Order: sequence, then structure tokens, then C-alpha cells
Amino acid sequence: QVQLVESGGGLVQAGGSLRLSCAASGRTFSSSIMGWFRQAPGKERQFVAAISWNGGSTYDTDSVKGRFTISRDNAKNTVYLQMNSLKPEDTAVYYCAARRSSALIGSLREERQYDYWGQGTQVTVSP
Repeated sequence: QVQLVESGGGLVQAGGSLRLSCAASGRTFSSSIMGWFRQAPGKERQFVAAISWNGGSTYDTDSVKGRFTISRDNAKNTVYLQMNSLKPEDTAVYYCAARRSSALIGSLREERQYDYWGQGTQVTVSP
């Protein structure tokens, strides 16, 4: 069992930065693939980024390329999402997720492919 707790959300002006954190409990974190998703009001949850168990591979969706960076620190059981050059369209609740089994991270873009979820943290970007 893995429990995930996100933090770091808030209100920021367009062009600003935020760093989200996701703290995980459980001994399987260091072997889990981790992902970030987001859900804007009235929209479906969408994939943002994923990272392999050792941080050696990352994958992110086109709309955040060059602006967001996913990373992890297995010693701290934490995965991060550094968000720069934020835009109003980035406004959403951001969720982290964990997957127990291995796979090509570039293929892990659907909610059903992850086993555990956090409660989410709100990110609001003002114009």
C-alpha cells in the first residue's frame, strides 16, 4: 500500500513558478513509477508527466514541455513537479499517482494505469 500526499499548490500570477511535492509512505516508493495528472474545472483528468523508478527516464505531455520538470528523491520518498512560466490554462487540481509494475513510461498516460492516488493540490494561475 502506498499513500500519497501532495503539497505546494497555491495562487500565482502568469509567468510565475511553483514546485509541487508528493510525499509517499510505504516501502515500495523507490520501485514505483510516479506520475502527475491535473484536472481543470469541468474537464477530465489529464496526464502531465511521469518518471521512472530511478529518475533515469521522464516523459511529459506536449503542453508543458520546456516549462515543467518532474523529478524524484527516493531517499525522501518524494516526487516533485517544478512548474515554470505558468499560464492561466495550467489552473487545475494536480494529483500525483504511483504505479507498482514496470512499463515504458511514455505509454503511461491514462488514469487506469496507476494504482495509487493522492488527494490533489489546487494550482491557480491568474492572468
